[in-house]
Amino acid sequence: MSQRKYTLQLLEDTGFIGCKPTKTPMDPKTKLDDTQGEPLTNPSEYRQLIEKLLYLTLSRPDITYAVNNLSQFMSAPRTPHMQALHHLIRYLKGSPSQALLYSTNSSLNLRGFSDSDWASCPVTRKSTTGFYIFIWDCLISWKTKKQPTISKSSAEAEYRALAATTSEITWLQYLLSDLQVPQHSSTFIYYDNQSAIHIANNPTFHERTKHIELDCHFIHDKINNTKVRLILVSSTLQLADAFTKPLSAPSLNSHISKMVVHDIYSPP
Repeated sequence: MSQRKYTLQLLEDTGFIGCKPTKTPMDPKTKLDDTQGEPLTNPSEYRQLIEKLLYLTLSRPDITYAVNNLSQFMSAPRTPHMQALHHLIRYLKGSPSQALLYSTNSSLNLRGFSDSDWASCPVTRKSTTGFYIFIWDCLISWKTKKQPTISKSSAEAEYRALAATTSEITWLQYLLSDLQVPQHSSTFIYYDNQSAIHIANNPTFHERTKHIELDCHFIHDKINNTKVRLILVSSTLQLADAFTKPLSAPSLNSHISKMVVHDIYSPP
């Protein structure tokens, strides 16, 4: 699934068709807020570009985090936001033919990767949720989103991300069942936070978890009914990391290859 023509037209319309490409959608050192820099004289230009890029994320999971981050400043964009947006467009210049590849002989078992970045928003200190969901080796669902409430600990933020991932997997399980593709085994969710997995597997609630009790009950129910199974992985194997923070070029390229995202015009 590719949007190459759309990407090239976007580069042409913005005057970036001949620009020098960047290696990442967002500089890992970039920290954006709503106070630095001067307000844009024409904020509608920024908003229109974000809207076009949001459509592009339908086939480009590699830019989803950057677009989501920049979209949070649409109401009052400033010069640093536009500079970061131009950085993202220059990244597209270097990868207009990136596409999601889907195998015809793939297994139809779901598996998910869930992660969070605790207190990542410099303005609100809210955390970021990110997840990928595959039908075996084919990426079919992904998301990055600022969590609606502030988490007091990294474990709490991770658990909220886990609940969001489990909700999406539950919906996909129902959808596949309606399509006569039932899941005959538990869906594995890969996670890198030991504390969050301990909460999920511990049926006892206490002072530290009562404010996320609904999420706890929801995930416990899915585990007890063998709908999902939590698998602890090291942070280096956590694919959803790319949906919670900007990555360096080597890390990003590693994640892209594991997403089964390839340049359809590059040699095999």
